[in-house]
Formats: sequence, structure tokens, C-alpha cells
Amino acid sequence: MSTSRLVSQFGRAVRRQRELSQLSQRQLAELAGVSQASVARIERGDRAPSVLVLERLLAAMDVQLTVAVEPLDAHLDA
Repeated sequence: MSTSRLVSQFGRAVRRQRELSQLSQRQLAELAGVSQASVARIERGDRAPSVLVLERLLAAMDVQLTVAVEPLDAHLDA
């Protein structure tokens, strides 16, 4: 299964924020109303979260999603 770069970025962002919030996957799942298995799959990049689920996860950690666009090849410049 091929994971998109965006799905991987969502997963890394959720994991990073969860760790900063000092929450376990189970605690975050309970706060957001999703299963712990879903949180694990999202963090690994195995599952693309819906926008609603992503917003619920982030809101449970008192942060919000912001969106930006950039030229398609911008990641190649890094």
C-alpha cells in the first residue's frame, strides 16, 4: 500500500502534537471519540483521516488545523 506524502505528514503532526500534549494514543482516542487503533493507523500513515476526524483529534489537544498551499515542486528544494 502506497502512502501519500500528505497522509504521512498528517500522521507525523498528530503524533508530534500528542507527544507534546503528553497523551497516550488511548487517551487521545477517548478525548476525540475514536478508537485507539484508528489513532495508531493515522500516526503510522496507514490511514488517511477524514477532515472531521483530524479536526476532532487536534481539538482534543487544543490545537487547530491550518492549511497552506505551495508550488508542487517546493518539497524538492529542501
